[in-house]
Amino acid sequence: MTDPQRHATVVGAGLAGAALAHALMARGWRVELLDAADGPARGASALPVGMLSPHVTRAPTPLSRLTALGVTTTREQLETLVPPGAGWQACEVHNHGHDRGVWPAALVRPGALVAAWIASGQASGRLATRWNAPAARLVKETGGWSVQDAQGQALARSPVVAVTGAVGSLPLLASGGLPPEWLPLRPVQGQMSLGELVGPALADGPQRDNGVYVPEYADSGLAPDWPVRIWSMGSTYERGATHTDIRDAAHLNNLESLRALNPAASDAFERAKASGDLLGWANVRCASLDRLPLCGALPDAAALLTEQSRPERRRWRPGPADTPRLHGLFTLCALGSRGLTLAAWCAQRLAEQIDGAAVQAEPDLWAAVDPARFAWRQARRGSS
Repeated sequence: MTDPQRHATVVGAGLAGAALAHALMARGWRVELLDAADGPARGASALPVGMLSPHVTRAPTPLSRLTALGVTTTREQLETLVPPGAGWQACEVHNHGHDRGVWPAALVRPGALVAAWIASGQASGRLATRWNAPAARLVKETGGWSVQDAQGQALARSPVVAVTGAVGSLPLLASGGLPPEWLPLRPVQGQMSLGELVGPALADGPQRDNGVYVPEYADSGLAPDWPVRIWSMGSTYERGATHTDIRDAAHLNNLESLRALNPAASDAFERAKASGDLLGWANVRCASLDRLPLCGALPDAAALLTEQSRPERRRWRPGPADTPRLHGLFTLCALGSRGLTLAAWCAQRLAEQIDGAAVQAEPDLWAAVDPARFAWRQARRGSS
């Protein structure tokens, strides 16, 4: 018999939401996956081709440690669920910046992995999907949460809700009682320039410095009116922008970055632009103030502020163990430009937490992505 408590609603069907749904279903949970669009991976996860590779630094940082773990986890998922050449291909990336060198990597169409996670869930019988379902508010009810639309109609009810809607997570979580300053999410718009590859590739493999140049990627699952074999350059990084327009200025920024990486490829870029054959793709990612993901149980604002106001707590330094939480409410968002690398690993750790199991992560690394960390900073400033 199905345990009614092992039922979760996941809001957002991009990389983060699909990864979390898959991880929960692997632990026996029943999941409802909601999205405002007419299908999965319609936002930033619709990127034509992304790079799966570590973030290399001279000394370990939380992000470099996370990406090292994430590359391994995502590669395992790809090898298990997505045939090579049908959404991903192995490669090596040539880094020309501070982490100079050649590193194992993979080129991935994120939507292919999202589709594979959803197909796996549907085959298990544990997944229900609902499209064209824009969530506007969260309402605490007896025994769980109601996810409602703008008219107050319930889209889903369950004991557990996880919000994975990138920058759209902010107003939704604020409706559930989270002060916006405790969730400093920022939109980051990016544009990719690309075109049909005719003839041999103009580099031995992807090149990265100020942007990423992919000299060759072949995938029949790209947009219906796009060529199967493409090159790409991008993407730009426009903080605070929320538009998805394809702009000449962004194409020119990509061209200048490509010229520094590969002059011959920049000539091909200019020819495609002059002939009207240059393609573009743009969307909005989401980043936190410290550029690390938000992954975990959300803090209970009222309880935390009440605790902070107690006289004996004047020098309180709240942390993971003593932070009151909103029972049944979780988030996985703010993956920034590392969604492809981080989504699967973060989703597996969050599924462990939701399931009441030990989280398989180093405590300091798990604390670094805890969505309560900005609340701790507010509390510490208030008690200093």
